Amino acid sequence: QVQLVESGGGLVQAGGSLRLSCTASGRSFSIYSMGWFRQAPGKEREFVAAISWSSSNTNYVDSVKGRFTISRDNAKNTVYLQMNSLKPEDTAIYYCARDRRAFRTLTDKWTDDYDYWGQGTQVTVSS
Repeated sequence: QVQLVESGGGLVQAGGSLRLSCTASGRSFSIYSMGWFRQAPGKEREFVAAISWSSSNTNYVDSVKGRFTISRDNAKNTVYLQMNSLKPEDTAIYYCARDRRAFRTLTDKWTDDYDYWGQGTQVTVSS
């Protein structure tokens, strides 16, 4: 069983930065692409960013391009989301997730492509 645990959320003013971390249990973290999603109150869960198993490919939703950076450290079983220039519209619960397919070079942006999810971490950006 895989467990994903997010951390790093909090309250920040607009223009500030946060770094989210997601640490996975188990020995096979390094062969799976990982993604970050977010869900604001009253809205559907949406894709934010993803990184392939080898870090060769990354993908971002247009609204965070140039502000967010996804990265991973396979030795630590951890994926990160560096969030800069935060805006009030970035306020949401942020979830990390593991792609259901191993050794996938492409990155996926649909929730059905991911099989394990963390419990989420709250990010609140004040104006």
